[in-house]
Amino acid sequence: MSPLTGRDVEHIFESLRKGLVPERGIDNFAFGIEKQRAELHRQLGLIGDGEGSVKFLRGGYGCGKTFMARLALLDAQEKRFATSFVVVSDNDLHFHKFEDVYKRVLTELGTSSCPRGALNDILDRWIGAVEEALIDAGEDPDADGFDFRVRSRLDDNLQSMTGGKAPQDFVRVIQTIFDLKQKGDHANSGALISWLCGSSNVAAGAKKAAGIRGEIGSREALDYLRGILEIVKAAGYKGLVIVIDEAETILRMRQDVRGKSLNGIRQIADASVDYPGLLWIFTGTPEFFDTRQGVAGLAPLHDRIQFSKQGQFANPRQAQLELTPFDASRLKSVALRLLDLFPAADKSRLNDRISDVFIERLVADVTKGFQGDVGVVPRQFLRAFVNHMDLVDQHDDYDPMAQMGFQPTELTPEEQQRVSGDSAHSGHSGAIQAETEAFVSLEDVW
Repeated sequence: MSPLTGRDVEHIFESLRKGLVPERGIDNFAFGIEKQRAELHRQLGLIGDGEGSVKFLRGGYGCGKTFMARLALLDAQEKRFATSFVVVSDNDLHFHKFEDVYKRVLTELGTSSCPRGALNDILDRWIGAVEEALIDAGEDPDADGFDFRVRSRLDDNLQSMTGGKAPQDFVRVIQTIFDLKQKGDHANSGALISWLCGSSNVAAGAKKAAGIRGEIGSREALDYLRGILEIVKAAGYKGLVIVIDEAETILRMRQDVRGKSLNGIRQIADASVDYPGLLWIFTGTPEFFDTRQGVAGLAPLHDRIQFSKQGQFANPRQAQLELTPFDASRLKSVALRLLDLFPAADKSRLNDRISDVFIERLVADVTKGFQGDVGVVPRQFLRAFVNHMDLVDQHDDYDPMAQMGFQPTELTPEEQQRVSGDSAHSGHSGAIQAETEAFVSLEDVW
């Protein structure tokens, strides 16, 4: 488990109060997912050794897909990978527009020292590594022409690392960013870094300095990603891990957009082996993977990543990694760990009032609110549990057992379906079209 600061602890409980998955510290209360975590560690080992890979996290609502994905990124950063966490939106993220995917990936690019928007820091580390290599080789950093030699080495490295496949605009932008940094022109170098991250709101003056026009398009975005990946590795990181969370959102998109988005994922999966050091992780519901409106409707993608199970046994090394629902024992384990972490003013009173018996009663009470379905209650349970700990901490005479009584609050559409007893299409809010719809057409979308 990673060490927690006081700020980390506050972040954990603030997130849980809002029904959100914390972005850090979650390895301190990760229970019941040892096999899945071990498989993702194996994937990190593969890409660290120069492979390119893609993995799909499969699980119903409440199985902890987002938690598992965020934990994978924390583990990756601890092992010195750069990471990016992108949530699919039916409004502004369509996979047939890969320039949008690229922009989101670069916006959310992070490392252990820079959690978001880390490209500038990564570039500085790469430049610093080149400078150190030249100095170790006997170059004088104060001599005239040292910057020129650094620039030349950067160019040589970039061409070598990408096999000469880096777009010319990409190369020119990197060269210009270096020149501007050496001149102390942080405004224009920052503007070009924003352009390199996919921004369409960059001043014409900065683009003119690099000899570029327009923005990064869909067809060249993967080539730009290849260049970024190689810079990440040249900066001292083992590789890059990209999470695409809530892929089932694609099922709510218009039919033509949905088909193109699925084809975009198929192209990513097909190309993944050609990007050494890059791991894509997609999360989705069984409906996303198994229905004709989703992956099962696109034969080339379904054939490659289809999920199989022998009775109750699923191989975690297949393309889809199954996450199973919570059970009462796992909920209790998480609660006990959170009880231990909670920053109470009077720890002895908290431990006395929040007893094992109380936790078991709360699990039963919350589960009852969802018709006995433990698998969909983690968010509601944890929010209720943290609320009881807060009240014990704030009021000397608060007795949680006496105040017991759970009512689901602020339900998501999926939780509302569970409460109403309609779980046939949980995760889709009734948005899936008729099962008789035609299969997805195979096409390259970028």
